[in-house]
Parts: sequence; structure tokens; C-alpha cells
Amino acid sequence: MRRFTWVIALVVSLSLVLAGCGKKDAGAVVKDLDGVINKLDSYQGVGRMVLNTGQEPQEYQVEVWYQNPHYYRISLKNDKKDITQIVLRNDDGVFVLTPHLNKSFRFQSDWPENQGQVYLYQSLVQSIIMDKDRQFITDPNAYVFDVMANYQNGSLARQKIWLDKKNYSPKHVEVSDANANVMVIVDFSQFEFGKKFEKDSFDMQRNMTSWNLKSLPTAAAANGTKAANTANNASAGNGIVSSGTVGSSAAVAGTSDGSGKAAGSTTGAAGQGTTGAVSQGASSTASGTGTQAKAPGTNTNGAVSSTSPAGAAASTSTSAPAGAAQAQFGVIEPFYTPSGVKRQDMNEIKLGEEKAMMLRYSGKFNYTLVESRPQAQTVSALPGDIVDLGYTLAVITGGEKKMLTWTYDGVEFRLSTADLPMTEMIKVAQAVQGETGK
Repeated sequence: MRRFTWVIALVVSLSLVLAGCGKKDAGAVVKDLDGVINKLDSYQGVGRMVLNTGQEPQEYQVEVWYQNPHYYRISLKNDKKDITQIVLRNDDGVFVLTPHLNKSFRFQSDWPENQGQVYLYQSLVQSIIMDKDRQFITDPNAYVFDVMANYQNGSLARQKIWLDKKNYSPKHVEVSDANANVMVIVDFSQFEFGKKFEKDSFDMQRNMTSWNLKSLPTAAAANGTKAANTANNASAGNGIVSSGTVGSSAAVAGTSDGSGKAAGSTTGAAGQGTTGAVSQGASSTASGTGTQAKAPGTNTNGAVSSTSPAGAAASTSTSAPAGAAQAQFGVIEPFYTPSGVKRQDMNEIKLGEEKAMMLRYSGKFNYTLVESRPQAQTVSALPGDIVDLGYTLAVITGGEKKMLTWTYDGVEFRLSTADLPMTEMIKVAQAVQGETGK
């Protein structure tokens, strides 16, 4: 009897110990998360992102790669519109790639350390660690934190983060506005710590040619694909143009002054203009003041120069017939305008040989929105930084006169202003999401 009692006591004690080990409070989990971040070497995450920032929910497939110390690859794909955008960070800088348009922006930045991203593990964990007023609950399979959101979009106030109890991998994220409306949802279907990547997984050229594959090929397959794509590009005129190459499209930065008049800038025959706008190659005309281009291959404002093989440059002066694209061009009007602002007018302009539309807005704030469907390919080196619009990533350039550049559904947008606040610029840019040309 005494032995039986001792066995029961031992079993009960072990059960209590095991039960205690299975429960952690917020402080213990935060301490563990700090250790995970400090030892983080690499990861791959795959999931689905739903944005409720437009008039209708928009769904995107998200894939995130990270390799210590600062290599990132983020792919955002809208299956409905068959649009893919890739953001890379490697030793050469930060690249925003729109492969189906053969468009690439390159600049020096410490992104994403200087701003959070809802699909980056580091951003999620840091928001948990930094919020001393964090709220914490558990469900059967996850630790759930409710913390402050720290994103460029100022309307996003809080976020709830579900972390797997076994390894602290992210499972689900909900980001809400100040009224507790869920604006962003991210569901991770796969997340792997310690992922092994190939040597050129973060290479810009490889990602430009492999963007339409479900995953990047093996090294041997990549070499074969690269050779095939090189041949195809040579015949179809799909090479990548470097800064200063004649034959690529020029961009016009139209900025509004206090009177609502647009002040533009143009580039000359070759080279990149001195304004820091997205500009390449062939001469262009638009309303505004022309800026004399510098010698081929040069730039100003601290822009990082881009280079491409000579063969690629030689193949870029041909493109799809302009008439076909221009016939399909429809003006996309943002469904949002700031309070006290009205659209002033809408005019057709020329960007090189391409048609573009310029919408001018005036009132409490003054800005212009230039829309084009670029046919030629460009690699632009910009003195700017990344802005997260949720459904895509934009590039912000300029000082007093800022220009936000992004692509969506085959249209390149340039929002230029001297007085529109950054938060309002983001709202206007988000307001073209889901809209169709008229």
C-alpha cells in the first residue's frame, strides 16, 4: 500500500511538472523570441495576403526569403491580374523589380531595417519585443500577441500576431486601423527556418529571368534557362537597358506649385537627367521646364549608376507596336482625394514616343499624377527609398518636390507634389488598387 501511494505521488508530481513546462507567460515567450532573432540565419515563408485598403478586398501570394546578414527576396503576386513584383536586397543595393514590364529600380538603402513589413519575421518579432504594453493570450496551437503596428501607413494602428508554439514561426497576422477594422491579413501556409539557398538566389539578373517560375530553378537548370532567355530576348528585344542608353523611355516628373500649374522635367538625347526622376534615353517633351541631360551614363543627386551588357542594350530599341498598347490605354482615377482637393484637369502628354496622361489636382494640396504604359525596358538608378503600398512597393525620390513611382496592372504611375504629406501620398497611391481604366 505504501509503495502504491508513492507511485501515485510520483505520477502526480511529474504531471504537474510537465503541465508547468507547457505553459509560458508573455515574458518567457518574449525572451525566447529575442534569442531566436539573435541566432536567425535564414528562413523561407510562403503565404497569402488580403488587403482591405481598397474598395474591394485584393488577394496576393507572398513569398519571403531571408539569409543572414542582409539578403532579402520578397515576391508579391496577384494571381487575378497575373502581376508579380520582386524586391531584392543584396551586396549591390536594393532592387524593386517588375519583371513582366522588364522594369527595375536600384538604389542604396538600409531597407528593411528602417521600416517594418508585415510579412517579414524580423518586423513582427521586433514589434512584439518593443511594445511594453503588449497583450498576450494563448490558443491550443499558438501564442497570440496584440501589439502596436509600426508601419509607414499611419492609418494602421495595431496588429495581432499568431506564433506557432513549437518553434515560434508566424502563422497568422491581422493589422487593424484605429477603429479596429482589419485592413491587412497575412496567412502563412509554410515557414521554414534554416532554409538553404543557392548562391545566386538573390541575384538581380536571375530573378528578372526566372520570375514566372513557381520557384527558382537549380543552378544547372538556371544556366540553361538563362541561355534560352538570352536568345529569346535578343530576338524579341527584351534585354535590360542601362542608364544612358538611347531608345528607352523617358519619364516626366510633373510637380504642382501653389497655383496648381504643373512643373515638369524632361531628359535629353542620352543619359539620365539631373532631377533624380525616373528617366532614360530618348528625348521627351511635356508641359514644364526642360532639364538638360548630362553625358551618357552619368547621373546626379547621389544616384547609383546601373550597367548592363552591351548586347542587352543593343536589343532594346525595338518593342511591341505602340499603337496596340495606346489603343488599350485607359485613365485610372484614384477613388480617394484628400479633403479640400479637387481634380483640376486631365491632359495627354508624351513621354518619349509613348502616350501618357497627366491628372492635376489642386486646392488644399497640389499634386499631379502621370500614368503611362511603358513599352521599352529600363534599369533606373535612383536616389530614393522604398514605400510599402501594401499591394505593391513604390519608390520615393526628391527633396522638397517628391515623386512616388510605382507600377500596377501594366501602368506606371508617378505622383509628384511639393506639399502633399507622405501619409496622403500613400492613400492616393493605394486608391488606384482595383480600379480600371476609363
